[in-house]
Amino acid sequence: MRKSLFLILSLVLLYCCWTTHGEIFTSIGQMTDLIHTEKELVKSLREYIKAEESKLNAVRSWANKLDTLTRVSTSDPEGYLAHPVNAYKLMKRLNTEWSELETLVLQHPSDGFISNISIHRQYFPDAEDETGAAKALMRLQDTYQLDSEAFSKGKLPGVHSNAVLTVDDCFDMGKTAYNDADYYHAVLWFQQSLKQLDGGEEAVVSKGEILDYLSYSVYQMGDLPRAIELTRRLVAIDPTHQRAGGNLRYFERLLFKQLDELDQAYQPSSSEEPIQLGTYSRPKDHLPERETYEALCRGEGLKMTEARRSRLLCHYRNGNMNPRLLLKPVKEEDEWDSPRIVRYLDMLSDEEIEKIKELAKPRLSRATVRDPKTGVLTTANYRVSKSAWLEGEEDPVIDRVNQRIEDVTGLTVQTAELLQVANYGVGGQYEPHFDFSRRPFDSNLKVDGNRLATFLNYKDEPDAFKRLGTGNRVATFLNYMSDVEAGGATVFPDFGAAIWPRKGTAVFWYNLFKSGEGDYRTRHAACPVLVGSKWVSNKWIHERGQEFRRPCGLTEVD
Repeated sequence: MRKSLFLILSLVLLYCCWTTHGEIFTSIGQMTDLIHTEKELVKSLREYIKAEESKLNAVRSWANKLDTLTRVSTSDPEGYLAHPVNAYKLMKRLNTEWSELETLVLQHPSDGFISNISIHRQYFPDAEDETGAAKALMRLQDTYQLDSEAFSKGKLPGVHSNAVLTVDDCFDMGKTAYNDADYYHAVLWFQQSLKQLDGGEEAVVSKGEILDYLSYSVYQMGDLPRAIELTRRLVAIDPTHQRAGGNLRYFERLLFKQLDELDQAYQPSSSEEPIQLGTYSRPKDHLPERETYEALCRGEGLKMTEARRSRLLCHYRNGNMNPRLLLKPVKEEDEWDSPRIVRYLDMLSDEEIEKIKELAKPRLSRATVRDPKTGVLTTANYRVSKSAWLEGEEDPVIDRVNQRIEDVTGLTVQTAELLQVANYGVGGQYEPHFDFSRRPFDSNLKVDGNRLATFLNYKDEPDAFKRLGTGNRVATFLNYMSDVEAGGATVFPDFGAAIWPRKGTAVFWYNLFKSGEGDYRTRHAACPVLVGSKWVSNKWIHERGQEFRRPCGLTEVD
């Protein structure tokens, strides 16, 4: 029975690895369906086990009965068959009863389980999803400066959990990074796998296999002494290892050559101390403000002093005597002074939030960005979320939210984009970006030298919204539709602001100066969600139709 069960599960897992969907399960809203699916499959699996046990008991009963019978018949075959009843029963057993037993053995109690899982497996995550989830953990590890041991024990900031990673889980994390030539993270996770194995945890992966990958990853990080020490440990465990001997000789030749050039003597290391976080430098990537961005996500590097914050105010706004706001003015809080960012309280009720999520869930798909070269929408690893677009005509709630945004901001939403709903799940993020389209830089624009250098670092997107015919994105209105347990802030690296999600509130800022020039200070990011599920909806308001609602200023940077 165990072999049969193992075979079935293996085939199921193989199938899951073969099927591809082309999208990463980044939406908590969609992954909750997988939890219910898994529960149903466990129930089906239990029924299969029960059926197999029932079948096995029936076969065991047959075997016991026939065992007793054959002991008697084989002790004196001729004497046994001399009795006509015994002869008849032998014919009957071989012709009928053994056929019944054959039918019983050939029955497949697994049919129900396989049928059930066949229905659901089309919705299972695939290999790309698993890789995406592993990379999401590494992204969280980097952003929130968590070591691999903290992750493996489920110790996240402010969160207590029984979720743990086994030796094999850590090894698979390392393999994901290794296969992506990301040797920095590979070292961290192979080291954690080795540490847990040395600590007495049971595992499928062997110590030799971990050392094999770890030593080569360390070599790729440029640490030859430690690569030699790890490879020697591998050779001691498995002297016949296919690659270890050759790698060891190669590493030693490289090291001796380096030492000769530096006129230094070789001092072998016998230390087996684990590789700690910070031993190696994290490789630089495409993002110029990476360190500032991630520090803000952790709540560090904020530039709003207490004295400055004390000058921020709270207001009741009636939208210039807007009749819909006279009896219930909107509550407005200053979040930042320059550029001005405000938060509106009680923008969405719980009922409205649930309705928006209900409408969006069936349509959620991997969020896209516009390629600055081609103008075509495409997915990108710096934007990891799922989104859906909702029209005002499809439900009164959407129409009501659009009207409320117009009333509060004083800007028309007739030329705005549809309401976009986004759900950020495991490690979901959107790295620093502009909401507006960048135009060719005007050398006459009056900005300081540092900001000029910053402007010139960003690529232009002059025709990003040309097809819409509504001009550039003049403002962003962002609704927070959930609280987030940890992470998930909206941060502005240029001026050091971090705005934390608060369910039912919204934040608003202008992306353009009154002249129509882009305000490059508004480059912002959605920090990775560490724990929780982040739901937002946003309205991108465009220039056309605002001519008399937001008149031009006297200078280009008013």
